[in-house]
Amino acid sequence: MDNLRIIKEALAGERPVDEQTHAAMAIVAERLQRLKQSSSLFASITFSPHVKKLQRQAEALVLG
Repeated sequence: MDNLRIIKEALAGERPVDEQTHAAMAIVAERLQRLKQSSSLFASITFSPHVKKLQRQAEALVLG
């Protein structure tokens, strides 16, 4: 899954946090939201603190 690879590489510092990172984060967040809506089994799943920080960095870059 390319979006997860982009996020993983950004977390590891192997790629810059850029618009592509922001787009990947948005796609993965939307998929998680759909899973939460489809079943209560996924209700308590959240992003890790590191991913949340990356998400804020990516949003700040895009909003800029």
